[in-house]
Amino acid sequence: MQRIPLAERMRPKTLDEVIGQTHLLGDHEILRQIIKNREPVSLILWGPPGSGKTTLARIIATEVKAEFVEISAVTSGKKDVERIVEHAKQNWNLQLRTILFVDEIHRFNKAQQDAFLPHVESGLITLIGATTENPSFEVITPLLSRSRVLVLEPLKKTEVISILKRALTLDKMTSRVDAKSLEYIAELSGGDARVALGNLELALSMMGMAKKITIETVKTAAQKRLPGYDKKGDMHYNVISAFIKSMRGSNVDATLYYLARMIDAGEDPKFIARRMVIFASEDIGLAGNGALGLALNAFQAVERIGMPESRYILFHVATALAKSEKSRQTTDAMGRASALAKQYSDAAVPLWLRNAPTKLMKDLDYSKDYRWQADFHSEKGFLPDEIKDRNIF
Repeated sequence: MQRIPLAERMRPKTLDEVIGQTHLLGDHEILRQIIKNREPVSLILWGPPGSGKTTLARIIATEVKAEFVEISAVTSGKKDVERIVEHAKQNWNLQLRTILFVDEIHRFNKAQQDAFLPHVESGLITLIGATTENPSFEVITPLLSRSRVLVLEPLKKTEVISILKRALTLDKMTSRVDAKSLEYIAELSGGDARVALGNLELALSMMGMAKKITIETVKTAAQKRLPGYDKKGDMHYNVISAFIKSMRGSNVDATLYYLARMIDAGEDPKFIARRMVIFASEDIGLAGNGALGLALNAFQAVERIGMPESRYILFHVATALAKSEKSRQTTDAMGRASALAKQYSDAAVPLWLRNAPTKLMKDLDYSKDYRWQADFHSEKGFLPDEIKDRNIF
C-alpha cells in the first residue's frame, strides 16, 4: 500500500486550519467573506509555489458546496475544457455549482483562455486559476476583468515552522526533531510549505525510527535549494526593480543584498551592468558626470572578464552609484521635452536657425543674423514661436 506524502496529508481542509495569508483570510478579508456568504466568485490566485493556491481553491469549493473540478494547463487542452463545460451544464440542471480549478493557468494560450469566457460570464462555472506568473502579462484581459486577482505571499519562516510542528504532532514524532533543525528546514524552504514538508519527510525516512534528525541530516536530504528567482519570471523583475530603487534611495545595504541575490541566482551580469549604465544617467546625471563613465567601464569590464571575477566590479560600481549624489534634472527635462515634441511636432523651426546652403534660401532669410561663435545669444530665441516662452530644463 502506497503511503500518502506528508504534504498531502497535511493539506488543510478548512480556512481555520490554514497557516499564513492572513491578508486574505482575516475576519473581514475577501476569502473569509466569500465563504461566509456562500457566493463563490471567479478568482486568479497569484503566488509562489507552496503558498496554498490549490488548498484554498479546494476549501472554497467544499465550503460553498460546489463540485470541484481540477485540471492542469500543462496537461489539458481546449477539449478538456469543453468536456467540463458539458458536465457543468448537467450540474446546473441539478442546481449544483461547479468550480473549475485550473492550475498554472498561464500555460493556456489565448484561444484556450477564451473558451472560459462565456461560461464564466453566464455563471455556469466559477473559475479559479492558479499562477506563479504575473497575470497582467499571462492572463487575457477579458478573463481578468471577470475575475478577482488575489496575491498570495511566500510563507514566513515562523509560519513554515508552525506547519512543520503540526506535521510532527500528527505523526507523533515531535521528539525526533530539535528546534534548530526545524528552523533550518524552514530557511531552506524559501516560503514553500510543500518543499519544507518534503524535506522533513525525507530526513525522517533517512534516519529511521531510532535516531534524531540533525542539521546535517537535513542538509543531506535537502541538497542545495535553488534560489527563488526565475530569470524570465516575475521575481526577475521584482528584484531588479528593488536593486534600482535601492541605489536611487542611496541605501547601500539593500543595493548589495539585491545584487547578491541576482548573482547567486545566475542572472546575466551584463544585464545588471546595462541597468547600472542607464541608472548613471537617469538618476545621477549632472550630480556626478563621472558616474556614466564608471558604469560604462563596468559594463565593458564585465563583458571582457566574465564571472565569477566580475562580481568585484559589479559590487564596486553598485556601491559607488548608491553612494553618489542624485539628480533627475536631465531625466525630468527629457520628459518635458518629449511631451512638447509630441504636442508641437509640426512647429516651424525659426528661419534664422535653418541651414542656408543655396542663394534662394539666403534670400528667404534662412540663417539670417546667425553668427558662428561659442555662446551666441539672440533676442529671437531658439524655440519655435508656439513654445518660445516654455521652460524645459
